[in-house]
Amino acid sequence: MKGRLVKPRVSRNIKLFLFIACIFFVSLYIALPSSFPVVFSTPSIAGKSFSVDRTIIRPPIDFSLGSLRVYRDLEWKMGLDIQGGTRVSLTADMQNIPKDDRADALESAREIISRRVDMFGVSEAVVRTSMAGDQYRLIVEMPGLSDSNQALNLIGTTAQLDFRENPDDSIFPDPASPSATIAWISSFSPTDLTGKDLKKSSVQYSTENGQPVVSLVFTEEGKKKFAEITQRNVGKPVGIFLDGFPVTVPNVNEPILNGEAVISGGFTEEGAKELSVQLNAGALPVPIIVEQQESIGASLGNEAVNQTFLAGLLGVGVVMVFMILLYGWRGVIADLALVMYALITVALYKLIPVTLSLPGLAGLLLSIGMAVDSNILIFERMKEEMRAGRPFKQAMELGFGRAWDSIKDANTATLFTCFILFNPLEWDFLSRSGMVRGFALTLALGIVVSLFTGIVVTRTLLRLFLRDDSLKRVGRDSHVLGGVR
Repeated sequence: MKGRLVKPRVSRNIKLFLFIACIFFVSLYIALPSSFPVVFSTPSIAGKSFSVDRTIIRPPIDFSLGSLRVYRDLEWKMGLDIQGGTRVSLTADMQNIPKDDRADALESAREIISRRVDMFGVSEAVVRTSMAGDQYRLIVEMPGLSDSNQALNLIGTTAQLDFRENPDDSIFPDPASPSATIAWISSFSPTDLTGKDLKKSSVQYSTENGQPVVSLVFTEEGKKKFAEITQRNVGKPVGIFLDGFPVTVPNVNEPILNGEAVISGGFTEEGAKELSVQLNAGALPVPIIVEQQESIGASLGNEAVNQTFLAGLLGVGVVMVFMILLYGWRGVIADLALVMYALITVALYKLIPVTLSLPGLAGLLLSIGMAVDSNILIFERMKEEMRAGRPFKQAMELGFGRAWDSIKDANTATLFTCFILFNPLEWDFLSRSGMVRGFALTLALGIVVSLFTGIVVTRTLLRLFLRDDSLKRVGRDSHVLGGVR
């Protein structure tokens, strides 16, 4: 008699359960607020009691993998309509740009403006492009920045960086004499070295005294130009100008031939960072004009956001009660999967991160209602199998298998809709609105997570915890709840 040893299925289920438990605790850690108080005390027994009153701090994710640094502060990112801020609409002047190069020029302008905004520390800023006919626009949204003038200065709409030299041997004027200073600055003449020749600038610290310095690294072409300028200006100042105004006027101590230079001079850390940001701003590939600027007040605010999340929690609670009343112990397991869904969703929002806006919140709340759809389809299919006289274990496996086609088709259709709404390929005939994309992203994430929790989590928990006698009891309950046998 031939046979073979088969590894018990329960071992696989236990492995899946341990995997699910790991995801649960990681998601719980990420979902927790950055700090939360823990306060409790035990009743006094024999004159002794135990109490805890402390605040637990959850550190951010911060680690490096070689040259790649991963940092997430794990805080909620709020959009413009929730937090308030400034929106600036810019028009790019493409008259002198060949038609075939205009899309690339617009994208370059977007990247440069994004870099400027990011370096100034504006969180959750959005910079997107819009092309319609001969109109090329940039829309910049900066949550939390209410001063529109500051926003325009930050963007640097017409910023052009260039290096200038002083043909005279005049020395630095007396700072107490503004007229002399203006005349001296005006005497500088432009060179052919511009922001396009500067590869990057960064803040470093001097090995001699530990003070902040600003380092410059030039491109290959810029290296040659900079070498020529420093060779003929040893002992003289070289001015770095942004939009015709001097950013800094350092003195050249020696010829610099390797394309790397350091600007020193008693900088504070903040001053060095500010100078580095201005140098990194570089030069925009096309002139841009401010078309519209507006300060937007928060249409929701923190209180309304809290109310929205409270409504979401209430909705989850109602769904959980409904599942328990309708499906008994299976409903309890579906509710555990729903809790898992909520934790994973919140963790993903913080990890990606997803910027929450009004449409994004709508997608989140809609996905909560859809999260139990797969469980309902599976459980109803299980009822049909049990009515046909099959035992609970077999009905469970058949229910998951035969309900999968309906679950897959329904959710695939919704994911296709999310793809079209998100428009990742930037098709001109589809919407590129950030609000529409926010809705599509949150809805798509919710669907993917609900498929995992509805199929993998629920199935694993059913296999592990609803067996033997409990199966018969649930089977009988299912016949009663199902109505006519």
